Amino acid sequence: MTKANLIKALLVCSVQVGSVFFAQKATAQYTSEVGVGLGGLSYRGELSPGYQFKNNRPALTAFYRKDISAPITLRGGLMAGLLRADDGNVQGFNGAVPPLAAYRQANMKGSLYEASAIVEYNFFNYHYRKAKVHFTPYVFIGLAGFVANTTTATGNAGLPALDKKGAMLGLAVPAGFGLKYAVSTHWNLGLEAGARKAFTDQIDHIDGKTGGQNDRVGNPNDQDWYFYNGLSISYTFYKINCPPHYKDNPKLLR
Repeated sequence: MTKANLIKALLVCSVQVGSVFFAQKATAQYTSEVGVGLGGLSYRGELSPGYQFKNNRPALTAFYRKDISAPITLRGGLMAGLLRADDGNVQGFNGAVPPLAAYRQANMKGSLYEASAIVEYNFFNYHYRKAKVHFTPYVFIGLAGFVANTTTATGNAGLPALDKKGAMLGLAVPAGFGLKYAVSTHWNLGLEAGARKAFTDQIDHIDGKTGGQNDRVGNPNDQDWYFYNGLSISYTFYKINCPPHYKDNPKLLR
């Protein structure tokens, strides 16, 4: 194949791919979803320096999605779940509890409520019914506000300042990835894993900045995180857009 023929072939393929994309874009922007999800909520901070699967506690979500184009979806959601962490579950390099966690002997329990606004990028249009496979991987990022109501306690009698409880408001940045699968024209299943970077170090009431005993057992340079992983089910609504010439002359529909 000559260079000129190769360029022509690439142009033809580009036009065909573009026409399919924009055809899907025209249909995708008239779909929306409502759904619910069930999963696990976990925390990372002073009492859990890394993600620990054993810290997962039940969480529920409810959401609304609006497809504004084939690849872009806007999502508003609510989440409610439980939080738990314990110094006794932290393992060091030798498998034992690290010295700081063994000295602190603290644990945290509580709940968290979140409202979020998220942008999803879909790699395929899984609502496109002429496609052979109705699924898509996606990535997402957004902004969330949350309320955490937690209680922290210690088994070390020499650290009474660690015994605290209370609620706090905070902001977080959710980001992650997932999969969507259209089981039928209206029903969909989803799988998602995401992290929330919180702009606070007070979810566990230990930040190393308050002075006194807390300065010895907290890290003032590391803010808290929380994670949600779960399954969802949603229902799709389709809106058929009436072409302008039918809107201007309704008699054509008779």
